[in-house]
Formats: sequence, C-alpha cells, structure tokens
Amino acid sequence: MKAKELMAPVITILAAAAVLLAVSAGLRPIAENQEATAQAEIMGYMLPSRPASFTEEPYDGEDESIRRVFKAEDGYVVEVETAGYAGPMILWVGVTNEGTVSGVTVRDHRETFGLGRGAQTDASFLLQFLGTAGEAAVGEDIDALTGATVTSKAVTRAVNSAAAFVTGADVSSGATEWEG
Repeated sequence: MKAKELMAPVITILAAAAVLLAVSAGLRPIAENQEATAQAEIMGYMLPSRPASFTEEPYDGEDESIRRVFKAEDGYVVEVETAGYAGPMILWVGVTNEGTVSGVTVRDHRETFGLGRGAQTDASFLLQFLGTAGEAAVGEDIDALTGATVTSKAVTRAVNSAAAFVTGADVSSGATEWEG
C-alpha cells in the first residue's frame, strides 16, 4: 500500500476521535450537574425534614470508615465505606442531630447476587435501622439477611459508625474491620 492510501483512513479516524472528545467534554458538565441533582434528591430523603440543600463538611476524625459528611439543618448524611463479604460497600446514612438513624441507602457494593445484594434492595432489612442510635447489633435488634450474615454485619457497622459520628460516641465501631 502506498502512504497516500493510508492517510485518508488515518485522518478520518483522527477527525472522528477529535469530534468524540469535543462532544464528551461538552457533555461532562451536564452529566455532573445531573449526578449532583440526583445525589441531592436522594440525600433529601435521608432526613425527616427532606432538606433541599446540604453542605459538605470536612472530616478528619478517627473513624477511617467515614468518607464524607454532609450537613443539613436537622441532621447529617454520612458516607461510610465498610468491608462487605465480596468487597467494599459504600452507604449513605441519614442521622438526625439527636443521633437517631433516619435513613440508610447502599450506594455501591460487590456483594453476592441473591444473598448479600439484598442489602441494597431489601426494604425490610434496611428499615430495621431506622430509629437506632449507633448500638444496633445483628442477632439482637437486627435480623440478618438470609445467607448474608457478613454483609448484614457490615451494614450494621457502617450505620453504627455514622450514628457515632453525630453523637460524638466512641469511634471504635470499626466499620472497615471484618470480624466474621
């Protein structure tokens, strides 16, 4: 093949790549805005007053499981990372200023399909945490997901860490430590 014959396809590919990069760069702010709007909406459901706005507060405490803290007038949404059965789990936990859990949502996980994955979708499991204040325990006041005790304990540790942050309680809940 001659060099001239190769130039046309190469130029076409480079032009297409440039167009795709430009479109991607142009759409990125729109996607980020939509993601921020969706997150604010979810966080709004985590507290009783359904606040419209949150302020992210810096966190430099001792509990390494706490990733981010968002403050509203009547409470907090605490992003917690905990060690699940199949990998890390990210949860958002709504906690009122009084230290009562008012909402729990599993944002990301790698738990086993049909077992631990229920932590994200099983409403009766998640509802057990509402009204707790950082002292929940699987087998006592929390019924574990069937076949997913490790996942259930991980979620419980995460919820307890979030409540402990708000109340100023002992941070030894250790949501990143797996205790079988």
